[in-house]
Parts: sequence; structure tokens; C-alpha cells
Amino acid sequence: MIQKTLITIGIFFVLVGLLFPFLRDIGLGRLPGDLIIKKEKSYFYFPIVTCIIVSIVVSLILMFLKK
Repeated sequence: MIQKTLITIGIFFVLVGLLFPFLRDIGLGRLPGDLIIKKEKSYFYFPIVTCIIVSIVVSLILMFLKK
């Protein structure tokens, strides 16, 4: 059971890695609500809204895979 879960998670991360350039083109990673703090010599970026959306999508996918 754990092996199947780890393989599924690994495949998911590989797919996300391969699709990442396309996901950036549609705006994922730069959504309204993502925190961007720019100072003189530093830059902080925390994609909070993107994290929430990705979490919801992953939760839905896992929910459908369990059934």
C-alpha cells in the first residue's frame, strides 16, 4: 500500500515538474493574493493563494483515486 502511494506521489511530482513551464504561462505562481515583498537588496515571494489552489486540486485528485 505504501509503495503504491509513494510511486503515485513520485509520478505526480515528475508530471508537475514537466508541466511547470506551461503552468507559469497560465498564471499559476503569480496569482492575486501571493505575497511579494521587495526591499532594496532582498526579495521575498510566498505564493499563498497558489499553494491553496494546488492543495485543493491535489486533495480532489487523491479523493477520486481512493474511490
